[in-house]
Amino acid sequence: MSNPLIIGLPSKGRLQENAFAFFAKAGLNVSQARGARDYRGAISGLDGVEIAFLSASEIVAELARGSVHFGLTGADLIEEALPDPKAKVEMLVPLGFGFANVVVAVPQAWIDVHAMADIEDVAAGFRHDKGRRLRVATKYINLTRRFFKRHGIADYRIVESLGATEGAPAAGTADCIVDITTTGSTLAANALKILDDGIMLRSEAWLVASRVANWNAGHREAARQVLARIHAEKEASTRRELRAFLQGGVPEALAREITELGGEILLDGGAGIVSLLVSRGNVPHLADRLVAAGARRVLVASPEYAFSPENPLFDRLSAALPPQAANDAA
Repeated sequence: MSNPLIIGLPSKGRLQENAFAFFAKAGLNVSQARGARDYRGAISGLDGVEIAFLSASEIVAELARGSVHFGLTGADLIEEALPDPKAKVEMLVPLGFGFANVVVAVPQAWIDVHAMADIEDVAAGFRHDKGRRLRVATKYINLTRRFFKRHGIADYRIVESLGATEGAPAAGTADCIVDITTTGSTLAANALKILDDGIMLRSEAWLVASRVANWNAGHREAARQVLARIHAEKEASTRRELRAFLQGGVPEALAREITELGGEILLDGGAGIVSLLVSRGNVPHLADRLVAAGARRVLVASPEYAFSPENPLFDRLSAALPPQAANDAA
C-alpha cells in the first residue's frame, strides 16, 4: 500500500485480543499475512489502511511523533507520557475494556491515614522524625507530580519503580506507592490500602488519533470509513428495530411520541408494514403502543450495524485537525 493510513495496535496479550475483537465487531477484521509474528497487518476488504503492531508505550510515542494516525492504548499511558496530550492527540472513543485505576496506596498500618490531606502530615512527620522526605515508589512520575501538586504536597521524593511497585514499602525502598490496579487485590495482598481520594486516573483503552500526523485526503477518507463502521456498530448496540403490520401506518400522535423518545420511523409503507429504530430501553413501551394502535404482532430485531449520514467520530477528528489544503494528494 502506498502512503496508507496507519493504525497502531498492541503487539501481544489481552489488550491485543480485545483490540481484535473490538475491530471485528465493527466489521474491521485485522489480518496478519505472515502470522502472529508479523509486525505489519491489514484490514480485510479495506484498502489504504495498514496495521502496525507495537507495544503500548510505543503506540503513544508514535502517536506523539505522528508516525501513526490512530492508536489503541490506555488513557494512563497517554496522560503519563505526554506533558500536554491535547496538543498531540485527540481521544476519540473509549473502547469498554482495559479498565484500571492509577491510585495512591499506603501501608494498612497507617491507621490514621485515609486521604491525601493526611499525606502532608505524614511527610512532615518523616522530615521531623527521620530527617528525610517521604518516598513514593511509582512508574507514573508525571502523573504523580501533577496529582501531588494539586493537593499541595511538595515534601516527598519519587523513587522510580523498575519492578513490582506494590512490593516497595515491604522491601523498605519506599514508604507509599502510586500504581495501577484493576481490583485492588494485589495491593491488599501487600498490606496496602488505597486512599479515599487517592484515585488519580480512571483509565481504559481508547481509540486515539494523532493531531500531528500527515492527514492528506486519502488518509481522511480511509479514516472516515473506519470511523463510520465503528460508529455504526456502537449505534446498533444501543438500538432495536420494531417491525409490525399496522393498517393505515403509524398514527400521528404515536409518530410524535416516537420522535420525542429519540426513535426513527424507517418505513411507514402504504401496505401497512412499519419499521421503527428505537433505543433498547423504549422497546416494551413502544411495542405496547403499536399493539394498542392495532398491530397484531410486533417483532423485535437487533441490528448488527446502524449506518447513517452522521459520523460523529469523524466529525470530532476533523475538528481536531488543521483544515485540509486544497492541493493535498492522497
